[in-house]
Amino acid sequence: MATVETVRGPIDVDDMGTTLMHEHVFVLTPDVMQNYGDQWWDEQERVTDAVAKLRELKQAGVDTIVDPTVVGLGRYIPRIQEVNAEADINIVAATGLYTFDEIPHFFAYRGPDTLLGGAEPMTEMFVRDIRKGIGRTGVRAALLKGVVEARGMTPDQTRVQTAISEAHQETGVPITVHTNAAHQTGRLAIDFYREHGVDLTKVVIGHAGDSNDIDYLKWIMDQGATIGCDRFGLDMFNPTDQRVRTIATLCSQGYADRIVISHDAACYMDFFSGEESQQALAQAAPNWHYLHISRDVLPALREQGVGEEQITTMMVDNPRRYFTLAR
Repeated sequence: MATVETVRGPIDVDDMGTTLMHEHVFVLTPDVMQNYGDQWWDEQERVTDAVAKLRELKQAGVDTIVDPTVVGLGRYIPRIQEVNAEADINIVAATGLYTFDEIPHFFAYRGPDTLLGGAEPMTEMFVRDIRKGIGRTGVRAALLKGVVEARGMTPDQTRVQTAISEAHQETGVPITVHTNAAHQTGRLAIDFYREHGVDLTKVVIGHAGDSNDIDYLKWIMDQGATIGCDRFGLDMFNPTDQRVRTIATLCSQGYADRIVISHDAACYMDFFSGEESQQALAQAAPNWHYLHISRDVLPALREQGVGEEQITTMMVDNPRRYFTLAR
């Protein structure tokens, strides 16, 4: 029976239910938080708030969130375990590296063609997270996460993506890649993964839904990959009504089986730390929260002619298939 790893242990993929494929619980900058967090971070307050928000999401009918928070975004699984002990929702954890260009200096001097040489440490770390667990938590990562941003496949980014491809080949786990829709970097990611032996049916091109270029989106899906329409609420990148119209158009053309939806929201991001920043964020993106899809987007999709079977395909069937490993 196929299973997927979650923060609370493996579950049957059929028990994933309704799934948001790209949400964070926390996005943090550990060095900043450790040195200046006393000005805005209260651990218990943030944990309590996260529990409340995830409970509300569960009550709205969402059973699972996929959390692609990796190194570079402040991943700290013990805190997520504490939240998940109180919030009855499945949280799927990830491994990988989040960087728009250069890799951290930790990696710069070790690995192939570096001062210290040796095997690629990123590959080893990713595989360990998948097979043995993240740190001492015992929580196993169920997907790989990387980035191909506007700067493209820089030398350092190529190292990261090579390590992700190697870990994918060794373990079979799927990949979600942050891309820049305006620069259509999903094309770069697809071409790279194809050349490196990645199963494209196990790839989500994240943030593709920032674009309404139907030809670009169909090209991605025609390669076998899935598009992440996963920034609902971030209207500065693409307004909700246009995102909805684009999905409805693609569904009408038979592409519902290669679309997943989400918000890319979080219970708390320290990008917007402090009360004033939180208020400014709420004014700039009032719908950027976990409940926007349940409350607003699904009704809008139905009004645009998207049927219940297609909604189930995008929110239940596609996530289940993505996490059903071939090996």
